[in-house]
Amino acid sequence: MNNKIAKAHLALFAAGCLWGLMSPVGKLAMDAGISGISLAAMRMIGGAVCFWTASLFAPKEKVAKRDFVKLFFAALLAIVFNQGLFILGLSLTSPVDATIITTSLPIITLILAALFLKEPATPMKIAGVVIGAAGALILIISNHTGSGIYGNVLGDLFCLFAQISFACYLTIFRGFIGRYHILTLMKWMFTYAALCFIPLSWNSLSEMMKSSFPTAVWLEIGYVVLFGTFFAYLLIMVGQKTLRPTLVSMYNYVQPIVGTVVSVWLGVGSFGWMKAFASVLIFIGVYIVTQSKSREQYRKEVTRIKS
Repeated sequence: MNNKIAKAHLALFAAGCLWGLMSPVGKLAMDAGISGISLAAMRMIGGAVCFWTASLFAPKEKVAKRDFVKLFFAALLAIVFNQGLFILGLSLTSPVDATIITTSLPIITLILAALFLKEPATPMKIAGVVIGAAGALILIISNHTGSGIYGNVLGDLFCLFAQISFACYLTIFRGFIGRYHILTLMKWMFTYAALCFIPLSWNSLSEMMKSSFPTAVWLEIGYVVLFGTFFAYLLIMVGQKTLRPTLVSMYNYVQPIVGTVVSVWLGVGSFGWMKAFASVLIFIGVYIVTQSKSREQYRKEVTRIKS
């Protein structure tokens, strides 16, 4: 594994860790009175501000006029629909349901990559996705058995559509993102996302600004904007520029592991053999997908056999 690939894997693992805290931290803020639509708007507006600020310290880059349209649709799939639907779903359902539904991302991405990118859905790749999903589900269920927290069908559907949206983004824009610097892509995508979402959330944001919240709530919002949005999207783009869509999506399985580690660290959870087994399954699943053949490798193999 060369340095570029290793860097991509580390970036995706770090992004998974940051997103792993999104459900509990975001839910705490919403339980304190922050509406889901306000939190989504703050992610997009805050993300745009952070990326434009960071871009001031990066080399200037001109975007071709025809690519602004692609950036707009990338923003819709990766940010507006993904963030907006997930946070709206989280405001209606439980963090448990929301986390479970995030495990569908690799499966959806695998299907879309096979259909549109002609990535081979090899038995090895399918096995890796299934093993990883099984480990994630075991881990989540073992964390919340008998918790008495129930979900909501509409909220669960919003969370599912958010995963479908992001899977579409990973698949459709796999080649496009290699044309520009990460900060160039992100500053325009978040700008488009904020412009789309501000009209929808204006009333909610106005009401929120009139209210007073404890410092802890603003710190939770700060985590969502700075770490769960700015740094997480930077890291995911580093991985996406190098690795295949299905492999990028597999790091979604890191999220329940982070939730387990944090709960044990806070003394509100335990770590037994079942959770250890589930964590091992997740890492085995990611490793198997890493070792599976890409489209290019598959074509070379077929050509060699024919010749």
